[in-house]
Amino acid sequence: MAKLTYKDAGLDLELYEKSLAGMVPFLKRTHTPRVLDGFGGFASLFSLDYNLRLFAKNYRHPVLVTCTDGVGTKLKIAGMLNKHDTVGIDLVAMSVNDCLCTGGEPLMFLDYLALPKDDPSIIRDLIKGISDGCMEADCALVGGETAILPDFYKPGDYDMAGFCVGIVEREHIVNGRGIQVGDVVLGLASTGLHSNGYSLARKVVFDHAKLKISDHVPELGKTVGEELLTPTRIYVRAVKSILQHYPVKKRVVRGLAHITGEGLPGNIPRVLHPGHRVFLKRGGWPVPPVFTWLQKLGDIDQPEMDTVFNLGIGFVMIVSRYYAESIQRQLLEDRIPTFVIGEVRQGQPGVEWMS
Repeated sequence: MAKLTYKDAGLDLELYEKSLAGMVPFLKRTHTPRVLDGFGGFASLFSLDYNLRLFAKNYRHPVLVTCTDGVGTKLKIAGMLNKHDTVGIDLVAMSVNDCLCTGGEPLMFLDYLALPKDDPSIIRDLIKGISDGCMEADCALVGGETAILPDFYKPGDYDMAGFCVGIVEREHIVNGRGIQVGDVVLGLASTGLHSNGYSLARKVVFDHAKLKISDHVPELGKTVGEELLTPTRIYVRAVKSILQHYPVKKRVVRGLAHITGEGLPGNIPRVLHPGHRVFLKRGGWPVPPVFTWLQKLGDIDQPEMDTVFNLGIGFVMIVSRYYAESIQRQLLEDRIPTFVIGEVRQGQPGVEWMS
């Protein structure tokens, strides 16, 4: 009787080492001297205070910020297209944009990849996307875990999770407590669906409308796959620039919200406190064609659209009315189209639509 090996069970350790080796350049390109170790240890070390001239950074009352998220069923689109080098950007975006909502600066990112078999080519593409996202977020990719689970996932499937550690000075925390009646709600444009609502979008496009991933959609000017795989926008550099530009004591930026699952009505209330209600202007910003296309294709009611998709607004800033226009100008300089989408009024925490 032949002796069984790990390879017989579906795990080839030589192939696994090849996959790990392919990751190293993508990790190292995100590192600054604040990353104290290399790659391959049991844990990663990162220096909060660092005095080298180009990377000087010291804190008075540092508070750590932690976030975790995944990509969701958008991964199915990557599989259908056999294009895996952008969903890593989505993975990073979902956590670093959340970190940003505290006023925090993302420092480190770790990933978890789970596949049914080792595939160095796919793993390389996934890590490249994560590395690209970390570069965009000025965040160090310091490590992660790659799990090969042959009896857990079907061939062609995989999953990803991301973990971000950030930092914010205690006196710089943005928690919505400074929001006042009369404040302006600024909506920062999304790049499309981002990474939310894909279960409904896939059902509408593939099950209901019977479209193929390669079909060209005139309303969108691109194929189904190109639209649905557009990466999530990372807002870190633009919003950090705003937070650093205005004096902390004036509390110019009073609330920050990442618009993910549950849309604008579900995410804005997370930063509101008693006595403050946000009123949004229906039609106050250009809704990207992908949303009107999906709504028509699936005959989706407007309230359902509101609570499933971001409708073209991926991030919200609640700011002092006096500074709203200058903040818009600065965001536009950072190539983030921004719109006045509403205001804060008295009322119970929540979102209300106005025509």
